[in-house]
Amino acid sequence: MQNARLGALRVSRIGLGAMTMAGVYTSGGGLDDDESIRTIHRALDLGVTHIDTAEVYGPFHSEEVVGRAVAGRRDDVVLATKFGLVSHAGGGPGTTDSSPANIRTAVEGSLRRLGTDRIDLYYQHRVDPGTPIEDVVGALAELVAEGKVLHIGLSEAGPDTIRRAHAVHPVAALQTEYSLWTRDPEEELLPLLRELGAGFVPYSPLGHGFLTGALRTPDDIPDDDWRKDNPRFVGDAFVQNLRLVDEVRAVAAEAGATAAQVALAWLLAQGDDVAPIPGTRRVARVEENTAADGVVLTADQLGRLDALTPATGARHNETAMAAVDR
Repeated sequence: MQNARLGALRVSRIGLGAMTMAGVYTSGGGLDDDESIRTIHRALDLGVTHIDTAEVYGPFHSEEVVGRAVAGRRDDVVLATKFGLVSHAGGGPGTTDSSPANIRTAVEGSLRRLGTDRIDLYYQHRVDPGTPIEDVVGALAELVAEGKVLHIGLSEAGPDTIRRAHAVHPVAALQTEYSLWTRDPEEELLPLLRELGAGFVPYSPLGHGFLTGALRTPDDIPDDDWRKDNPRFVGDAFVQNLRLVDEVRAVAAEAGATAAQVALAWLLAQGDDVAPIPGTRRVARVEENTAADGVVLTADQLGRLDALTPATGARHNETAMAAVDR
């Protein structure tokens, strides 16, 4: 597998997101930790070195699974995790808290669950309006000096926040949604990151599963799935967004690949500082996703994909969008 650069950090250009290993998307029924661990092991065997998780996934369960999976192979893995959506002072999961004291508590818990003495890439999960970003990054810089964190990142941060953070300590990566379905980062974020020498980690690079072509009607989404009220998965928006998927599938048929592989290959073509983290807890899916590393799209195919109109509808509901720093 080829590598991507996230600041001074080198990672496989296709990573593995471990959010679904904690039951995210559905209410948690049917979790199979053994299958999740097999999936991580298979990813490592296929050359994936970048595993992404967060303390809030579960909460805590995803980190525990990842920790079990990488035991004995820690030096082969770039471990990324996130803090800031669990308040350890009493607010609990879902409470935004990036105070320096909370960061201190959070990092110790993540280190313990991951079974490691350092976190390779430690993200603020969402910008905390109650804590100046300079204080957040100052606390992270202390952890870097202590060797508990090697590189720092931000998730869903806007340009001003990124600049202010980077002025305190180099930001290695920004994690934000980016795909053929969500092109927003191209206007300001990607140029800024390249100016600063930081990398970009697209989450949901398959449009929360939509770009795989597996969903053809809203009825294909289980009732307990959070996508059920996502603006892009309901009503007319769902129907309009099928046109995007159909073009991806057409390119896939030409390329001898799957729709998911084409969507990932398009992202990889955006630069060697772009390292998507498709999420799965299934061995078959990780095999499909990592094979995108070998898919080469023609200039004509890339042009057709570039010309697609992004998805109709907001990418999250109002509550989730309120947590996005813009």
